[in-house]
Amino acid sequence: MARTAGPPVVNAGRASLPRRLLAYQAERFPLAGFVPLITLFTVASAAFSRLARHAPGNVSIPLLVMGSFTSLVCFFLLRVLDEHKDAEDDRRYRPELPVPRGLVTLAELRAVGTAAGALALLLNALFMPVLLLPLAIVAVWATLMTREFFVRRWLRAHLAAYLLTHMAIMPLIDAYTTGLDWLPAGRHPPAGVLWFLAVTFANGVLIEIGRKLRAPADERTGVDTYTSTWGPRVAPLTWLGALAASTWLSVQASRHVGWPAGAVLLFVTLAAAAGVPALLFVRRPERGRALVVERVSQAWPALTYVALGVLAM
Repeated sequence: MARTAGPPVVNAGRASLPRRLLAYQAERFPLAGFVPLITLFTVASAAFSRLARHAPGNVSIPLLVMGSFTSLVCFFLLRVLDEHKDAEDDRRYRPELPVPRGLVTLAELRAVGTAAGALALLLNALFMPVLLLPLAIVAVWATLMTREFFVRRWLRAHLAAYLLTHMAIMPLIDAYTTGLDWLPAGRHPPAGVLWFLAVTFANGVLIEIGRKLRAPADERTGVDTYTSTWGPRVAPLTWLGALAASTWLSVQASRHVGWPAGAVLLFVTLAAAAGVPALLFVRRPERGRALVVERVSQAWPALTYVALGVLAM
């Protein structure tokens, strides 16, 4: 989510755990932004699958609620795993973050994450056990990500490989959310779902690059950004490449859910408008322009999911 002016002030030594967790989520996993976006992502994924296989009716509301909760838990667990993976770097270079400054401990985050994960698994086991299969694949990949695929130094030295391997988790989660429709039906995923998963991958790359663009004056020692590694020109141009890929893939996916040929014009027009902030950043890399690119990075995926799932339905 967007960078904020500063963390809320909470006395970690005196505040209760619920209050400290509330402050933590405001900084590191803001539910006010994540809940609607992930719910939209889940509903649109299931709706897209249903349209792509030309099935009548809609996915049941209870299944969508469970799926949205499970998706939210998946993304929260990824945040918790990142806190563990980056603990040493955060302690050395970003002491203002919640864990290194003592707002919450890694043990507390593990306990909350374990409880949330267990509840999500229980709900899926009770409602639709077949959905445990894609969740198991997500869990395996997330574990490999946390271990940085056992080649930490190589990945850290090759940021493009780091980006692509870590963003692969996005279509894996999407296999679960589209599976809310096609897995209970006992069918193979419709052909259009592969395009939708590819859109999700491109959107993940877009979000990841967008949240790690910095003006030269805002770069910090020990904090990896795409602008510090690729430069303030190449990084936003790569972001534009991800936007173009998402646009093209969205057009391909739209053909499987009944969008007319004119949808190309719609997607291209919206993408052209979305790309303007990045072009401005290329011309003059400033903090304000980086923040606008980050916000567009969050808005574009929502727009594609509305177009491909909600509006198509």
